Amino acid sequence: MPVRVAVDAMGGDHAPSVVVEGVLEAVEEAGDRIGVLLVGPEEQVRAELQKHGADDGRVRVVDAPQVIEMGESPTVALKQKPQSSVHVGIGAVKAGRADAFASAGNTGAVMAAALFGLGRLPGVLRPALPGYLPTPSGTCVLLDVGANVEVRPEHLVQFAQMGAVFGSAFLDKEDPSVGLVNVGEEPGKGTDTVKEAHQTMAALGERGAFRFVGNVEGRDILQHGADVCVCDGFVGNVVLKLAESVATILPQMVKAEIGRQALEAEQAQTVGGVLKGMLAPFDYQAFGGVPMLGIDGTVVIGHGGSSSMACRQMVLSAASLVEQNLTARIARALQDTAGEQSP
Repeated sequence: MPVRVAVDAMGGDHAPSVVVEGVLEAVEEAGDRIGVLLVGPEEQVRAELQKHGADDGRVRVVDAPQVIEMGESPTVALKQKPQSSVHVGIGAVKAGRADAFASAGNTGAVMAAALFGLGRLPGVLRPALPGYLPTPSGTCVLLDVGANVEVRPEHLVQFAQMGAVFGSAFLDKEDPSVGLVNVGEEPGKGTDTVKEAHQTMAALGERGAFRFVGNVEGRDILQHGADVCVCDGFVGNVVLKLAESVATILPQMVKAEIGRQALEAEQAQTVGGVLKGMLAPFDYQAFGGVPMLGIDGTVVIGHGGSSSMACRQMVLSAASLVEQNLTARIARALQDTAGEQSP
């Protein structure tokens, strides 16, 4: 039976055109593995499908006449637009008509709808969002990257547990290393929150809950100090956006240096080719989206500026997480400690 992914046809700056295009590319690539419910205003979505000459039984349109815009207040929109594509898509997962929901729309609205519509896994204190960072040794998972700006030690500990499970699935590593982002390598460094979290993580590591490697300094994140780097959402968001800026800043700096050194056209072309290859891993489109870890269901959130390529990857990622049974794996990992922590 194919994995059924409900997709927000109206999510993103360039919806519905790029979403529909990405969905069609995803089902073409996945074959019988995936079935898609395209959720949005039926007439508008069908018109977009017709532009692509789509007549595929694996794509079904689900009417959702209301649209939550990117700039709307999530809480207000969720109350005033109960028939939005976000509401209806999350509802399809809750009712069992879909196995996952994917959206490149209003992040706050998707997170709120998922939290209230699907709820948290038993024992989960706060859901978290992971981010991806390229390193010389592959990809590093960073969490949280914005869902939780202020945290307590127990939140960081759960991020580590959930991140270890997600890292295993995403990085295809049986026992990924887990590090705590801090201002120094020593256990006594950092805020009281981070120091307390370190103690608990070290104890869980000794018990075999995950492979804890201690503190990871900022300079070591992109050097792959750990497969999974744990921090609060404030730090994570700053680190992620700083890393994303590399793809914008480096070409400008290289172009200026090429001009300063007056390189020949052929030399400049060679340098440009090397730079392009080096920056490719920083392109978010290669990943498509990130899952909300800790939610009782599979929900993947994409970048608001997603292209058709990013939307395709978002759908494929959602299906892959369902196939890997990520939600149940996280629930099992938290089972031993969830009862010991208070919300």
